[in-house]
Amino acid sequence: MAVADLTEAQARQELARLAGTLAAANTAYHRDDDPDISDAEYDAFKHRNAEIEARFPALKRKDSPSEQVGGAVAEGFGKIQHAVRMLSLGNAFDDADVADFDQRIRKYLGLAGGAPLTYTAEPKIDGLSLSLRYEGGALVQAATRGDGSVGENVTANARTIANIPTQLNGAPDVLEVRGEVYMSHADFAALNTRQAAAEQKTFANPRNAAAGSLRQLDAQITKSRPLRFFAYAWGELSAPLADTQSGAISRLAALGFATNPLTKTCASPQALIAHYRDIEEQRAGLGYDIDGVVYKVDDLALQSRLGFRSTTPRWAIAHKFPAELAWTVLEAIDIQVGRTGALSPVARLRPVTVGGVVVSNATLHNEDYIAGRDGNGAPIREGRDVRVGDWVQIYRAGDVIPKIKDVDIARRPADAVPYAFPQICPECQSDAIREEGDAIRRCSGGIICPAQAVEKLKHFVSRAAFDIEGLGAKQVEQFYTDGWIATPADIFTLRARFGVGMQQLKNREGWGDKSAGNLFDAIDEKRTIPLARLIFSLGIRHVGESGAALLANHYGSWAGFEVAMTRATVGKGAAWEDLISIDGVGAVMAGSVITTFQQDAERASIDQLVAQLDVQDTEQRVTDSPVAGKTVVFTGTLEQMTRAEAKARAEALGAKVLGSVSAKTDILVAGPGAGSKAKKATDLGIKTMDEASWLALIDTA
Repeated sequence: MAVADLTEAQARQELARLAGTLAAANTAYHRDDDPDISDAEYDAFKHRNAEIEARFPALKRKDSPSEQVGGAVAEGFGKIQHAVRMLSLGNAFDDADVADFDQRIRKYLGLAGGAPLTYTAEPKIDGLSLSLRYEGGALVQAATRGDGSVGENVTANARTIANIPTQLNGAPDVLEVRGEVYMSHADFAALNTRQAAAEQKTFANPRNAAAGSLRQLDAQITKSRPLRFFAYAWGELSAPLADTQSGAISRLAALGFATNPLTKTCASPQALIAHYRDIEEQRAGLGYDIDGVVYKVDDLALQSRLGFRSTTPRWAIAHKFPAELAWTVLEAIDIQVGRTGALSPVARLRPVTVGGVVVSNATLHNEDYIAGRDGNGAPIREGRDVRVGDWVQIYRAGDVIPKIKDVDIARRPADAVPYAFPQICPECQSDAIREEGDAIRRCSGGIICPAQAVEKLKHFVSRAAFDIEGLGAKQVEQFYTDGWIATPADIFTLRARFGVGMQQLKNREGWGDKSAGNLFDAIDEKRTIPLARLIFSLGIRHVGESGAALLANHYGSWAGFEVAMTRATVGKGAAWEDLISIDGVGAVMAGSVITTFQQDAERASIDQLVAQLDVQDTEQRVTDSPVAGKTVVFTGTLEQMTRAEAKARAEALGAKVLGSVSAKTDILVAGPGAGSKAKKATDLGIKTMDEASWLALIDTA
């Protein structure tokens, strides 16, 4: 359904769906090097999420995809805290988006349309982001992006990449160089030939090959792989590299880093687009994968003034290339069951090369998509359904699993029949139910469904949940298959049931008395857990890390949370009203939490788990900012800064900035021309101040 046609309730549900889909996609891409949706599909989901948030700003979720960067750090690597966060980029998909980007920059800076404004334009390399830290000219550490704040320590591996300098002359005392690790097309083909000859895993595309090669626990394997590095940015600096983006890139090149020769300065959106077209024409002959062109404001002082949103810089954007297409035969449709019980159809294809990558799988989204209609019954693909045996058009943009874009009815086999979407879960034979307003059919089996049980356990031990050392997704799946654990509580009774030696575990390759004991000790260390982590670990649908934190902050303790959820009734009552009053918690999330607590099997599993734990109450944050925790509204004309700058400064100091006045508003900052908001604030007795008073207040921070 078009965003313009969504009701508020539909928008809330769609934002919840997109948050879950994109969070899973981030983990698959950034942590696991195993993307499960195409770049184009990912971009389309993020674009739709942004459109909905723009139309319904009050519905923006705390776990919104627009607030996320990258994925969690993988197991097996040490962690490195980035001194300066590694952020992602916003996307442009057409010429109009580029013009809008320029207009947004000018509006924020208060520049007239004819005022000079220079940009740089450079190819967007399709590889793995890497940050290199030099101190006194020596390479001291290297880290992947990770989740943007914490990355994986791959220093030993980075030292094996031939064109990464290990010693610099004339560099600042502290210099973090950022760029992309990639693999050329020729090197990729040669690597896959060697892998196949040695009967080892081959790679789907150069990006996966580069990521998998850099993220090896054995640096000698990385050394044997033909990796390269392009530098295009920086993090922490003890002294500036230059006054401009282009000047800084030239300085990096002079220090010995490979920089992209297609980087160019442009004086207008039209010049940016012209360079984009030029790079697009050269794309096939570059010898390495790119998926767009990145535009950045050239003047570093303006970059500093423009600053950042939560996950992206205001001064840069990625202009993506269109996706690529191919035709092939749909040989089968398989159903996969996920952690939340979602039945996800996957197309099994006759292998076809799309954009240089051989693909054999595609997402089919849901039963409506297969039937040729959207969630409201309106036709897609002009109503053409998808059947086994059909010739289908594949749409991808650089990743492993693409989607089906169209069907060639003229080539449909005479015996092809409409696909009957299963009404029964293929894993546990429970009813597969589709709730009103939901595009997905879900297994009703809950924890009795093997697919859900295993995925819930994997989620339970994930980094953001219990994060038990030595008990990752692989071990959980093994223990579940062996019948050692079936619910989260079973993890905490392993020692009591099997003893310190755990003979069954010792007999497995790689395990012994010490490693078994270490596992038990690691489990015991996690018996004390913060409330927010516990809530997130339960794997409740629609409750991500941010949602769990909101619930933990509101209720403060497990006892308070548990009592409230037990008493609550979906859609009515004081407990329900209290739950949905939490800023960022909507009816969909609230209903999901209550339903989970009021299902007998789920509740029994939760109660058994909590009996094994010491759940820590939520601590209240303390800050010196005079506006931290305050709700602020700006109205009228601000004369000393733009509205966007005022909002960014207030949020940086811990305030919440809203667009309308209510009884929850703490401060109204009113400039000349303030109207109804000022009157309403007066009526409600809300503190009102002018811009000068506001600046005086925050300058004490």
